[in-house]
Amino acid sequence: MTDAVASGPAPSQMGHGVKQRDLIKMTPVEIDAFIRERRPMTMCSINHDGSIHAVAMWYGFLEGCVAVETKTKSQKAVNLRRDPRVTCLMEDGDVYEELRGVELVGRAEVVEDPERMWQLGVDVFERYYAPFTEDLAPFVQTMLNKRVVIKVHVDRVVSWDHRKLGLPPTRPRG
Repeated sequence: MTDAVASGPAPSQMGHGVKQRDLIKMTPVEIDAFIRERRPMTMCSINHDGSIHAVAMWYGFLEGCVAVETKTKSQKAVNLRRDPRVTCLMEDGDVYEELRGVELVGRAEVVEDPERMWQLGVDVFERYYAPFTEDLAPFVQTMLNKRVVIKVHVDRVVSWDHRKLGLPPTRPRG
């Protein structure tokens, strides 16, 4: 998934013909570690009128890909059945010099196979709640009731980590 992203030059090269964009790219290892942290993700799909539908989602991994579970009739599921183009954003940081994020651009696969849905359900449960045990199976079953899984097949990855710029810290506005 992250093999399309190369590491950039060292921050010491800033101002010597090196684009800032190249300085702040994450390496594939950094991208993988970042998206595996426990955080929400913004998932964007295209509405029938061409506007963007953006929603924060908990996510997990299915067959090595980022995936979410959602209500079968949710707006994102309706949109992605009609047009599978999807963009997902994971981000972190409160001030400019700490901003970092990963954007995944690709195509959505709507998964309705119960075994594959179960795999994601357990993964999401473990990422956001607690280790899964068989006595918790009813909770995961309830979580997946009247749901589908949206699996993201990534075509392009964009990343940034402003910490690589070596800027002095500033205080957040407030």
